[in-house]
Amino acid sequence: MKKTGDLNLVKRMNKAIVLEYIQQHAPVSRATIASKTGLTKATVSTLVSEWIDSHMVYEIGTGESSGGRKPVMLLFHAKAGFVIGIDLGVNYIHALLTDLDGEAACEHNMTHANASVASVLEDVKACIRELLRQAPASPYGVVGIGIGIPGISDDHGNVLFAPNLGWENVPLQQEIEKEFGIPVVIENEANAGAVGEKRYGAGQDAAHLIYVSLGSGIGTGIIIKDELYRGATGFSGEIGHQSIDLNGPQCRCGNYGCWELYASEQALLESAKSSLGRSAADVDSLLQEAAQIGSAEISGLFAQLGRHLGIGLVNIVNSFNPELIIIGGRLTAAAEWLDEPIRQTMEQRLLPYPRKPLEVQFSALDSRSTVLGASTLAAGNFFGKLKS
Repeated sequence: MKKTGDLNLVKRMNKAIVLEYIQQHAPVSRATIASKTGLTKATVSTLVSEWIDSHMVYEIGTGESSGGRKPVMLLFHAKAGFVIGIDLGVNYIHALLTDLDGEAACEHNMTHANASVASVLEDVKACIRELLRQAPASPYGVVGIGIGIPGISDDHGNVLFAPNLGWENVPLQQEIEKEFGIPVVIENEANAGAVGEKRYGAGQDAAHLIYVSLGSGIGTGIIIKDELYRGATGFSGEIGHQSIDLNGPQCRCGNYGCWELYASEQALLESAKSSLGRSAADVDSLLQEAAQIGSAEISGLFAQLGRHLGIGLVNIVNSFNPELIIIGGRLTAAAEWLDEPIRQTMEQRLLPYPRKPLEVQFSALDSRSTVLGASTLAAGNFFGKLKS
């Protein structure tokens, strides 16, 4: 009996290896898969046939011959199914439908008033319904939903604490799965952003990177040795709540002088109110004013924000020594005004040794880091079940 169990385990592992190789290297032949993975040609042929029968792989004709018959080339069937990624913000929901390889099919955006947990859940469900309505026909349909939240969750998808939303102990995964009957993955939005950057963005070649999400608060996703680091209890990355001012005001998290009180969207809007003597509706309006009018006062506000960002980034570098920091979130639209003060602050404050190999970039994924990471996590959950 044990031998049979062992053989089944080996087959599942080999089957996973074959699919992953096709995903990463297609178009590819059976012979190349066998050569590169160390599996026998007979084993590869059998497993490829099973994946073709499962609609996850298909043949696209012959490739170049290196001697003998031309090989039949294989492709991963990315549109065998679709996944939904959601970035749940404090006042917005960004939802994206992608195929199993991250190519966007459609998206839906909306704002919400965060009036209550129930009202936000209804808005999230409305976004999901809209994407399900637009989803193309496929063999597997929509196979998963990933949701990035501005807080922490447990292994059962309960939102334990999301201070900027005002949520505690919300059974988010259970609520969405009950409504749609589709597997749901809940992850911190900055962790999802780090996964998105690692899979599709500037972090593809970096083994040690930190993704910094700038929104109403600040979150960070940490990749160490190509793996997402969650910490002992899933609380890693809450660097927005590190104290940078001993005598600073109280944060919604309960701490005092938190970094995000000085270097987030909310911090920028509050600085605008106190400095300009008037309220700014949102960051976009400040950006438009800075770009169109060239206001020195407003560009000064962004410079101050950049300096505060730089101080927190110095603490991150001294703590983790990453090779790459990626700054994402909606404030990336202000990169023109933030970049120089960030770099000047880091240059002044960092030790020379960690500074020399460090690269700091603004995300090029156009605020899609979190939704792409969330969809990647949902697809990974689907693949895990498919390969078992």
